Amino acid sequence: MSLPTITIELSKEDSANLAELTRRCVDADQARNGATTHGPLESAADLLTMLAQDAAMVIRRPGSWEGAGMARLLAGHGYEV
Repeated sequence: MSLPTITIELSKEDSANLAELTRRCVDADQARNGATTHGPLESAADLLTMLAQDAAMVIRRPGSWEGAGMARLLAGHGYEV
């Protein structure tokens, strides 16, 4: 069974910023000796997968820190979920 794939388009600037953010996530994971929830997040796909999983928790586990945090983020953008 294959997993669903989602394709997104980003500006070059956003893509470059995500590359820098993933570099910082790798550094943070190394600084914490691997004590992060998802490991080093070595690519934009890794980072966006983690964020998508947290967004799904708005529905699956709304009281979790991940789900509640994503719900607050969405509310900040005007989406009351």
